Amino acid sequence: MRRLWPYFRPARAGLGFAALGTLLAALTEPAIPALLQRLLDEGFVAGALPLWMVPVALIGLFLVRGLATFVARYGLAYTANGGMLALRQAMFERLGAADLALFQQQNASRLSNTLVYEVQNGAVQLVEALLTLARTVLTIAALLVYLLWLNWQLTLIAVAIFPPLSWGMKALSRRLYQVTRRSQHATDALAYVVEENVLAHRLVRLHDAQGQQQRRFADLNRTLRGLALRSTVAAAAMTPLTQILAAIALSAVVMVALHQASGGVSVGGFVGFVTGMLMLVTPIRQLADIATPITRGLAALERGLELIEGTPAQSSGTHAPGRARGHLALHHVWVRYRGRHGNALRGVTLEIAPGEHVALVGPSGSGKTTLVNLLPRFVDAARGRVELDGVDVRNWDLRSLRRQFAMVSQDVVMLNDTVLANVALGDDRPDEDRVRAALAAAHLDDWWPQLPLGLHTVVGHNAAELSGGQRQRLAIARALYKDAPVLILDEATSALDNESERLVQDALARLMRGRTTIVIAHRLSTIEHADRIVVLEDGRVVEQGDHATLLAAGGVYARLHARGRAGWLDDEPAAEDGEPA
Repeated sequence: MRRLWPYFRPARAGLGFAALGTLLAALTEPAIPALLQRLLDEGFVAGALPLWMVPVALIGLFLVRGLATFVARYGLAYTANGGMLALRQAMFERLGAADLALFQQQNASRLSNTLVYEVQNGAVQLVEALLTLARTVLTIAALLVYLLWLNWQLTLIAVAIFPPLSWGMKALSRRLYQVTRRSQHATDALAYVVEENVLAHRLVRLHDAQGQQQRRFADLNRTLRGLALRSTVAAAAMTPLTQILAAIALSAVVMVALHQASGGVSVGGFVGFVTGMLMLVTPIRQLADIATPITRGLAALERGLELIEGTPAQSSGTHAPGRARGHLALHHVWVRYRGRHGNALRGVTLEIAPGEHVALVGPSGSGKTTLVNLLPRFVDAARGRVELDGVDVRNWDLRSLRRQFAMVSQDVVMLNDTVLANVALGDDRPDEDRVRAALAAAHLDDWWPQLPLGLHTVVGHNAAELSGGQRQRLAIARALYKDAPVLILDEATSALDNESERLVQDALARLMRGRTTIVIAHRLSTIEHADRIVVLEDGRVVEQGDHATLLAAGGVYARLHARGRAGWLDDEPAAEDGEPA
């Protein structure tokens, strides 16, 4: 609770209103048996109490009670939603700054579930349960004070049920917490199966694997059902435990009260005490029921706290000089991914001059993508040093460092936002003229004017309605708009037809002027005109030179060139398959 309080503190005014309403509602509880006692003793027996006062008192009593309950619930909602807002915002901010290892350790469905659903359910359950706890404790306290005033001996009998009740609640709550944590992991696994089948729907259908996936889903679904039943058993066991203990205490009270009735206890006093005792059963039962939402709420919010407190932010330096010249250097760099045998890069040394156009080639798994991911620190070297303009990239301010790079990958990612926002990504005040110019340079100037809202048309989920060529050119337009000094192209023209490729190559040629450019290419036409070709094999740089020189050398590049197979330059999965060891 101490860890959670900073997120709920800004909305603490709601707790004040909730506490006030709860206190007023609790104070009305003993008024009901007190009113009943007076009615029996003075109204029916002595005739001294005007009957019209009874409905007036009841209506007034329940009016105060209803108003107090409304204030308490509104205060509760204000606090719960305020805390949820702050906690969720802190979690999302941590996602944006987290060490990239987080995204290898947790899948997207688990992170989404934690951030969107767990925090909301946990905050609402916890705050409402705490309010109910406060109301219940105050109600029990008020009734006990009233019962002590009526008959302290009988009240001590009623109080005897609390020690065994608290022991039972503690044992059942511990069991419920364990089951809740297991249910969270099972829910994550189930959501991940759904996510995989949505993303890979074509692959699943192509291989007729629907039945296999349905059995996989069914197994996890049954596991979740079993855990839900165990949770229900742990939660539901509290109610009969409370009722049995209350029944025992009530029976003892009635027996003793009947014995004392012969000693001059009034009918009103007896009925008032029994009524108060019966009213005490409900809040005691609620006290047991509160353990379930408190346990589940804490377990849910604990995951959010673990994300914030247990996920380190990616380290950042302070060097932020503005626009870089684009001089890159790798000195004896080694990279190894956890969970994979061998090193992705092994002692790579490479220097790229400002404005130089370098192509990286090599067979699958040779380390090309790992090498380019080192530059904006999507991957960190285990050994060695990576420099931009003579400064180790780990000493650069992360935001400043990444402003120096524009990247176009063969795996295009678009946000579910407007064309304008996707092209000017990261610019809080996008320049529409620059966006139009970038779209024109990417040869999309005949596409966007036909959209319903032009530049302000939302492209949808990952721009799935666009053709592969349009999505690729939209990514190129984004790189053009960013105008960074270092350009990384990972087969940027792979999804284009011949005519579009020619036009975009012209645009890229203009863009490359004066910029350091690194190209990971599959097509020879893309790399033949590079200033320098760097050949990687098994994580090492094995050859460097221009196209003609490497062919004449008759080495690895010449052999790859002679094969002429479409897949020989396919890149290997890099950071997606693991995190640096």
